[in-house]
Amino acid sequence: MNLKISLRVRWVKPTLERIVQDVQDLPALPQIVEQVIRVTEDPDSTVKELNDIICQDQALTARILRLANSAYYGFPRRISTVVEAIVILGFNTIRNLVLAASVYDLLSREVPGYQLGKGELWRHSIACAMAARLLARQVRFPAPDQAFVAGLLHDIGKIVLSVYMQDAYLEIINTVKEKRIPFSQAEKDVLGFTHAEVGAKVAEKWNFPVPLVEAIAFHHEPTRARENARLTALVHIADAICMMMGIGLGGDGLCYPVFPEALSLLGLQQGIIEELIDRLSDLFVDKNSFLDATK
Repeated sequence: MNLKISLRVRWVKPTLERIVQDVQDLPALPQIVEQVIRVTEDPDSTVKELNDIICQDQALTARILRLANSAYYGFPRRISTVVEAIVILGFNTIRNLVLAASVYDLLSREVPGYQLGKGELWRHSIACAMAARLLARQVRFPAPDQAFVAGLLHDIGKIVLSVYMQDAYLEIINTVKEKRIPFSQAEKDVLGFTHAEVGAKVAEKWNFPVPLVEAIAFHHEPTRARENARLTALVHIADAICMMMGIGLGGDGLCYPVFPEALSLLGLQQGIIEELIDRLSDLFVDKNSFLDATK
């Protein structure tokens, strides 16, 4: 009698408690970011107050100035001080730049579980943020800077789930093929969590408002959004655009359906995606653009 013995040890699914602990192990937002958010949300704050906070951190100051002088903004003369940047760009944009500069180290890590090399998650995240902001302006969304932040952090959960994905990746890919379902749904079936759900836990840890938490949680399922469905739709479409452009594609990028309801919610036709890709292409490939300015 022949016995076939499998030497493969099946990996153990992460529990909710394990995921919560992994989220808690992520670094908190730097105190300086919390100060910047507080000041920029206060209508009585001054340029001097914001400048004094940012200039406490020399590395952050340098990154802010590189971002402000990137091709994304395209000012004809160089911005040489934080005060100039604040006056020219405004409080909301500066807050976004501070957040982007602060999460760069976290998002620029290699994320092997999702087949993302060093820097690829960052490039995808910042490209999605830019696309979401551009799209928000196109549809006259009242808070384009909120769309930027949601786009920037939509995939933050991949950092937490990456360690589990390294063992589960092949099973997830096989599930996608066998059941013909999106990657995120297979991720849920196999792991018990999606990176979007875990990302929402990170956003909650960082005390982000509910609309941002929801946009991160449902960026693959925009029809589930209730708090601010249009914000979630913006991130969903921006994410799809970046996938189509091959920016930070990773292992899940080839299995990303675009919900027509998201386009309809924003009053957009299918052709807008091709138009936005054309508008963003030149900017994204510019080696001096916003994509690389935080390095």
